[in-house]
Amino acid sequence: MPSAHPLAPAWLTPRRDTDDLEAALLPADAHRDAQGRLVIGGVDVETLAAQHGTPLYVLSEADFRARARSFREAFSAAFAPETEVDVFYAGKAFLSTHVAGWAVEEGLCVDTASGGELALALAGGVPPKQIGLHGNNKSDAEIQRALDAGIGRIIADSLDELERISTLAVAAGTRAPVMLRLTPGVHASTHEYIATAHEDQKFGLSLTPALSAAGAPAADSDGAVAAGAPAADPASEDTAANPYLGSPAWTAASRALELPGVELRGLHAHIGSQIFEPAGFELAAQKLITFLARLRADHGVELPELDLGGGHGIAYTEADTPRDPESIAAALAATVKQACAEHGLQVPRISIEPGRAIVGPAGVTLYRVGVQKDVQVDAPDGSTTSRRYVAVDGGMSDNARGVLYDADYSAVLASRRVTGDHALSRIVGKHCESGDIVVRNVYLPTATARDDLLAVPATGAYCHSLSSNYNYLTRPAVVAVADGASQVLIRRETEQDMLGRDTGFAAR
Repeated sequence: MPSAHPLAPAWLTPRRDTDDLEAALLPADAHRDAQGRLVIGGVDVETLAAQHGTPLYVLSEADFRARARSFREAFSAAFAPETEVDVFYAGKAFLSTHVAGWAVEEGLCVDTASGGELALALAGGVPPKQIGLHGNNKSDAEIQRALDAGIGRIIADSLDELERISTLAVAAGTRAPVMLRLTPGVHASTHEYIATAHEDQKFGLSLTPALSAAGAPAADSDGAVAAGAPAADPASEDTAANPYLGSPAWTAASRALELPGVELRGLHAHIGSQIFEPAGFELAAQKLITFLARLRADHGVELPELDLGGGHGIAYTEADTPRDPESIAAALAATVKQACAEHGLQVPRISIEPGRAIVGPAGVTLYRVGVQKDVQVDAPDGSTTSRRYVAVDGGMSDNARGVLYDADYSAVLASRRVTGDHALSRIVGKHCESGDIVVRNVYLPTATARDDLLAVPATGAYCHSLSSNYNYLTRPAVVAVADGASQVLIRRETEQDMLGRDTGFAAR
């Protein structure tokens, strides 16, 4: 085995070929043909690039469907016979009308996070009752659209939003099916920007009683607890019996049970994204079930639904070890059943929201190689070494995750098979930013040349969704591959598309 480069991270394996890496990271229907070209869904990458250009998002339909099916089957089996499970595909990861249709055909519901995503799900033929609407700052127009469509759930993120849902539902002569998003105070081992269950962030309703600067529940000028919270002294007997008194979560749940036009279905929590350890999910489930038990004790209501969110990690590099749906489901089911039994609760109807875990590994981005440079770098041991910079025809406009989260990716030479010497390389984009890095550390063949195709695996989630026109680059097409054919899901953006909003350009 070749020796490790002094600049390489410890987890990065020196290489002379990439067969093992490809088997671990690429879609299940990917392989090399007799000419050494990467083939996905029965179509080789050179054909895809010739037909659709580069950069290009390639999505394996078979891989997407298999992952969707595996989550549905694993969770249904794990929670049987006590209850049923709904799998909501989290459309924020990647959504198109075709993908929404695939999800429904595989027995999934669809979770949306804006009016635009809701419109796309409806256009994709998702039955309204199988759609949920998230968001921490929904507009009245978005709530109204959800009510008019008759979707299956609106996830309320605040007391303010709960009141507005009630007002709009009453005016429409209907009852809104509502889930309350709670923040259970669970630390998730992930990047701070995608950890969403700790206290100091924008999502959800905290389980912790709100305190003033003096340490008592925050009150307005008349002495009433702010935002309608019960006037509870944390040291009082009532608070000792119910530790949630005065918390935003308890206030919202109590209010939801009395508001006209609101049908409180259950509780929701999402602790973050790209998480591998099971403990955070299990602790969040336990906390929500304890809250459900307290609601029953104080209000005499046993809510029928519990949403455990998503955020299960995928493999972006050889260092990542994701859990399979069966092990995720088994662990969560055991936790939920035990906690419900301890509190004397029926196991509620469960829902989960995997997005990245379904579409992420099904996607690959193709790039053409352009300029290459070897630069001199000081190594940690004091020696001087070199790193190869390989520039491609895309970058942070089609994959912003490296800039946002320091996300790591891998890459393989896709247009031909080359074994032998590999050089530690950094794949960079063509934008005017030094941080425009697509793959931070990867071993690529020293023979890599201009116009070669590189494939970056695990780009099905959040790459197209976060894409931009920075430096006025057009956004790539998204194509699905299956059974030896490709289908355009989202066409490549043209300069006319991109510049047409500029009134001076449009008037020419």
